[in-house]
Amino acid sequence: MSATIASAGHASGSKAWSIGLWVVQVLLAVMFGMAGSMKALTAMPELGEKIMWAKDVPLWFTRFIGVSELSAAIGLILPAATRIRPALTAWAAAGLAFVMLSAIGFHVMRGETPFVIMPLVLGALAAFVAWGRLRKAPIAPRS
Repeated sequence: MSATIASAGHASGSKAWSIGLWVVQVLLAVMFGMAGSMKALTAMPELGEKIMWAKDVPLWFTRFIGVSELSAAIGLILPAATRIRPALTAWAAAGLAFVMLSAIGFHVMRGETPFVIMPLVLGALAAFVAWGRLRKAPIAPRS
């Protein structure tokens, strides 16, 4: 690895930060990839049995959330791995953090406070990746 890429990629962070962020990115991508696939592709009767709130919102909204989660899962990995516009990885993570914040509000409004824990954890992890890839251990774009 050239000195320019090494210094640009780890200007304010260490290799440990980068590895830790990659681990969280992959875990989030797997979680949101699975959840997004289910919301985007599962037939509504079966989806309504797995996700109780899906019965109470329009089908297009559930599908939109699924496609958004799938897109974000790809965005967590692909730009960083290819180093083509790697800042998009941070923005995908920030978008997921916002979606999880919205999910928390949705569940609180419905009185489903036990369902707040998962979006809280996933949102915090996504915010961590956004911060980490923007500030602590950004990935240098391909030259």
